[in-house]
Amino acid sequence: MPPPPRKRLGRAALLLAAAAYLAFLLLFELPSLDLFPSSDAAAGAAMPTHRPRRRELEASSSSSAFASPVLRRPATAVSPAPASAAAAAAGALPIFSSLLLLPRPNATATPFDGTAAEAFAAARPHLDHLRTAAAAAAEEASSSSTAPTCPTSISVHADGLPGDGVRTVELPCGLAVGSHVTVVARPRAARPEYDPKIAERKSGQEPLMVSQFMVELVGTKAVDGEAPPRILHFNPRIRGDYSGKPVIEMNSCYRMQWGQSQRCEGYASRPADETVDGQLKCEKWIRDDDKKSEESKMKWWVKRLIGRPKDVHISWPYPFAEGKLFVLTLTAGLEGYHVNVDGLHVTSFPYRTGYTLEDATGLSLNGDIDIESIFASSLPNSHPSFAPERYLEMSEQWRAPPLPTEPVELFIGILSAASHFAERMAVRKSWMMYTRKSTNIVARFFVALNGKKEVNAELKREAEFFQDIVIVPFMDSYDLVVLKTIAIAEYGVRVIPAKYIMKCDDDTFVRIDSVLDQVKKVRSDKSVYVGSMNYFHRPLRSGKWAVTYEEWPEEAYPNYANGPGYVISADIARYIVSEFDNQTLRLFKMEDVNMGMWVEKFNNTRRPVEYRHDVRFYQSGCFDGYFTAHYQSPQHMICLWRKLQSGSSRCCNVR
Repeated sequence: MPPPPRKRLGRAALLLAAAAYLAFLLLFELPSLDLFPSSDAAAGAAMPTHRPRRRELEASSSSSAFASPVLRRPATAVSPAPASAAAAAAGALPIFSSLLLLPRPNATATPFDGTAAEAFAAARPHLDHLRTAAAAAAEEASSSSTAPTCPTSISVHADGLPGDGVRTVELPCGLAVGSHVTVVARPRAARPEYDPKIAERKSGQEPLMVSQFMVELVGTKAVDGEAPPRILHFNPRIRGDYSGKPVIEMNSCYRMQWGQSQRCEGYASRPADETVDGQLKCEKWIRDDDKKSEESKMKWWVKRLIGRPKDVHISWPYPFAEGKLFVLTLTAGLEGYHVNVDGLHVTSFPYRTGYTLEDATGLSLNGDIDIESIFASSLPNSHPSFAPERYLEMSEQWRAPPLPTEPVELFIGILSAASHFAERMAVRKSWMMYTRKSTNIVARFFVALNGKKEVNAELKREAEFFQDIVIVPFMDSYDLVVLKTIAIAEYGVRVIPAKYIMKCDDDTFVRIDSVLDQVKKVRSDKSVYVGSMNYFHRPLRSGKWAVTYEEWPEEAYPNYANGPGYVISADIARYIVSEFDNQTLRLFKMEDVNMGMWVEKFNNTRRPVEYRHDVRFYQSGCFDGYFTAHYQSPQHMICLWRKLQSGSSRCCNVR
């Protein structure tokens, strides 16, 4: 006989309770279980690392500290305070503790390890200062820091300068429109040149005689190991160079890359070639091969006497002569620099991309020259070289949205220096806007520490507000950029798992949609390495970019993509992180080459990689139709974004 109605109701209630409990387990408990091993032994397999990270990410997204949750390491690594709101209020910094390098066995240690260890050690006092200082204290330290004085004029006599080598005069607050610098000096007599880079000579041949000097406006280097920027390079070669005639060459060097030089060789530039504040780029002077120069001057004077002034334009001699005193005045105009010698205009040079007048914080003189005196006047009366408040716009519209709790398609890591406030702000207001419109793309800046506490304090304030900066705990150095790349890979694997990971620089403009289109041309189940590839490049064994045989014994590098912008698939990033954790990752001072080494090893030992080359990941600047454009100033970033919004992928020719 059937059970009574009361018993049936009791059984139904029990079944409903069991079903509810099972649903609770399925929805809330199972997603938090780590069902997959942490080892990357089976590289290439899709590891759903996002599930065990869900709650940690949700907790970190509400934290007022940096938007980078603490990453756990083996017990031997030092771990900072947890990324919680309470810890943030106490001034703790959630940073990438996994980048605290452990001592490696002697068999695998390289000169790189020593450099890295010194950078981490030097950063500890700065980290301690930031950890212990609350946000208000950091702002106070920034505002109360001793700012350099800003004299409106500077005068230096020969007694205050060394007699030879590089002689530098500090311009603590840079230049402004109308500022001018006057140099009174005398070129030395020509000397024999034996450097084969300048003058190759055959056996028994007389050495080349050279007399030249350089007057340069230089900036402040942002990263240790990187040469200071040369904002203006003015180089008269009195005995000539390959042309064999006197010449003046002018140029600028942006982030250790020279631009296209401007050469004045005695011919007047045409006004149609573009003037600078109405002045010719190059004035005409008398050349040795100008046979009618004296006759021309005579005709000019005769025709002036008989009332016919409009005839030939007078030519002046080359403005510099060995042993002859000259007075050179360098003036900052609206459109560029103007150089007058002994009261006559000689040349003008338009302002180059990437610099402002305020960046010119030093005057450097070098070469075959004896200096009598230097005088600078009409200098700015405020200090702009560290004024992030001029660049940072603390507006909610530029803040990064909270990190998504699910994997994304593309993670972009942007390498930046602590003092590059203007560059980061320009990226936020331009192509990074694309990431705010998509939940499937995330971008973050990766920044190491600066030697100045006030810069780090301002960086902390910026990071806390915008929530888009990840600080790596070492002193910034040009040779340690590769550690930031490892941090990018780690972030794209462990913090916000992404299908593809892109690395770029803060002076790279990225057309994200075009980059993704290129990546998607590769089958989704394949490993991929996308960028502007270099094939069979040979290492330089001398000069600034020299690589020793100990650092790289082979005759050619592996194939590698240019550093300003490239993409790797997630399995390659997981392999890099795993090798780094195991202390078996080969570290090399050239970041883009190092990535090529890692990808080659992955390709040989794990699974085949599809290398995809496209010149539109452009290394040397910008060209129409670019995917990435390098060496773009903050002004160019905004210009390119406006063009892109109007449907154009053309470059901006802004000075």
